[in-house]
Amino acid sequence: MMKIASRRSRIMVALAAALVFAGSAAEARVGGGRNSFGSRGARTWDAPPSTNTAPGTAAPIQRSQVPNQGPALNRPGMPAPTTAQPRRFGFGTGLMAGLLGAGLFGLLMGHGFFGGLSGLASFLGLLLQIGLVVFLVSLAMKWFRRRQPAYAGPQGYDRTVHGGSSVPPAGSRGLGALGGLGAGLGGAPAGAARPGVRDEVGIGDRDYAAFERSLIDVQEAYSRGDVARLWAIATPEMAGYMQEELNDNAARGVVNTVSNVRLLQGDLAEAWREGATDYATVAMRYSLVDVTAEKATGRVIEGDPARPVEATEIWTFRRDQGGPWKLSAIQQA
Repeated sequence: MMKIASRRSRIMVALAAALVFAGSAAEARVGGGRNSFGSRGARTWDAPPSTNTAPGTAAPIQRSQVPNQGPALNRPGMPAPTTAQPRRFGFGTGLMAGLLGAGLFGLLMGHGFFGGLSGLASFLGLLLQIGLVVFLVSLAMKWFRRRQPAYAGPQGYDRTVHGGSSVPPAGSRGLGALGGLGAGLGGAPAGAARPGVRDEVGIGDRDYAAFERSLIDVQEAYSRGDVARLWAIATPEMAGYMQEELNDNAARGVVNTVSNVRLLQGDLAEAWREGATDYATVAMRYSLVDVTAEKATGRVIEGDPARPVEATEIWTFRRDQGGPWKLSAIQQA
């Protein structure tokens, strides 16, 4: 009986680990293609205006160092995003806590939650045990990630450098046949904002070219694991988030490689000034080859090296006192 319980426990743990690893492997490129994080100054918790490139409402910011002061600061008519709350341990009180405690005790004793039953009930018990282990492992991983100390800066991280697509030279417009940044779908010349766009900064051709270079530069630096470069081209907050993702990938033994990044379409959502700081929020649709592989074996576990995929995201850039534009936030469209 003990041998059967032990064998079933080993199978359960193996299945749980496989499910957790599969869920983690889905994270790819900067932000995993699902996360919205960073800061947009005083407009962090406001939804950016829709554009031709991203006509829908952008996903709300999930992680930011800017505190959310509540819905009073959000634009009228826009949904009020909420600050992502940290997950806590604890699964309720009263009856649920008692049942869970009894189940865990039975699991540790080798009988499982439904060890005294047979047939369908025993099978359901096994499924519940697998689900519980997956939930506990996932929750523990997220909790330990949040318990990690704040990012320490660009030093102390060493990764193999991979090749990628070349960044357009600073003098080129590089806005592509489909319009590129500033052109959108309306046929306006590059550098001319769409009618009705609130541009308090005066975004021009050089700014659009800088945004496009940043799109490519950030993705390639992330793919190489070049933390020092990320800290040079993004705000400290964004660089810290990206370094955290790279550390998580390294801990899981996977490598995310991004290549052939190409801007397909983009336009300005809004640009504004806060004191000596300029902000510009841009919608961008781009293609890239996005592959996640096991570092030890090279086995591809996510993506197709021969097939580009498309992504549409809202990127916000920040410029302090006439300095270079730096990535300040990414939101999913």
